[in-house]
Amino acid sequence: MARRPPLPISVPRRIPFSKPFLLLLFILVTVCSIGFFYNAQKISYFFRPVWDTPPRPFTRLPHYYAQNVSMDHLCKLHGWTVRSSPRLVFDAVIFSNELDILEIRFHELFPYVHKFVILESNTTFTGIPKPLFFQENQQRFEFASSKIVRGTFPGQVDLGRTQRNPFDLESKHRVAVNKLLRSSGIGPGDVVIMADSDEIPSPQTLQLLQWCDGVPPVMHLELRHYMYSFEFPVDYSSWRATAHLFGQSTQYRHSRQSDIILADAGWHCSFCFRTIDEFVFKMTAYSHADRVRRASFLDHARIQKIICEGDDLFDMLPEEYTFHELIKKMGSIPKSSSAVHLPSYLIDNADKFRFLLPGGCVRAD
Repeated sequence: MARRPPLPISVPRRIPFSKPFLLLLFILVTVCSIGFFYNAQKISYFFRPVWDTPPRPFTRLPHYYAQNVSMDHLCKLHGWTVRSSPRLVFDAVIFSNELDILEIRFHELFPYVHKFVILESNTTFTGIPKPLFFQENQQRFEFASSKIVRGTFPGQVDLGRTQRNPFDLESKHRVAVNKLLRSSGIGPGDVVIMADSDEIPSPQTLQLLQWCDGVPPVMHLELRHYMYSFEFPVDYSSWRATAHLFGQSTQYRHSRQSDIILADAGWHCSFCFRTIDEFVFKMTAYSHADRVRRASFLDHARIQKIICEGDDLFDMLPEEYTFHELIKKMGSIPKSSSAVHLPSYLIDNADKFRFLLPGGCVRAD
């Protein structure tokens, strides 16, 4: 039988790439790489619903309040009983430079607070030296001087030799508040509010804590969150402020401590400053200063434009755990014309605090 000749071996043809094509490919890869480098944080936040797990949900307690309703009835509506005498309330904060918000806080809470416990440092959490703003402006808070327990914390200046974690220094501040709080005269069963300066519980919240028996020993406070002023309401996502019935094991913290949260318990006004310089200071001083990714972020004209448009100072996407919430909150914060249900001291002094009210977005340099 005759053998068949071998089939010719098929050699794949090499596809020639022209120089213009290779140049275009190089440009495309370079542009994509640069785009990813400058937008890595945005990309990460956009896909957060994929890589991050949401925290366990809170048990939300309804909050009942109306003018001219007795405390006996309000306590009963919450499932609690009224006390024969009020508890003492201690308001404990770490202070940086939020003088206007602190003035509103002290005036709003003055009738209900027994002691204002305030700690400030001569450096920021990021190790930048700073003035003792509260000490230098004590005359502004003279009306509450008999109730103020003030302490200072010797900060750590960052000399640039090592990369410090700002959250470590923040944690040391909170340990120092524990000591200051215990020197303030607080006793077992007294109420202590643990919150940042711009997280202000409402007077009706403090009245419930004062007058009702049966309140949880540790309870988070759900605060209405505002950005830049009360013209830009964001949502009710602020939960870190807490109310404690003080005991030997009570520790000053600003993190999750309970599964219980009281609904609509006050206001959280983030970056609510009078001047652009204060915005710049906060952006470079607080624990998330790494969000200032470019020097242009601190440009005064840029900051002013963002304040009036309700955009994000750090050009970031919302921190959400579902694509539904992420997409819903993308873009500018819608403006509100309402100045109802805000701190009464703010409304009483509207001319002084015009920058915090609808239509007051233009800031001084």
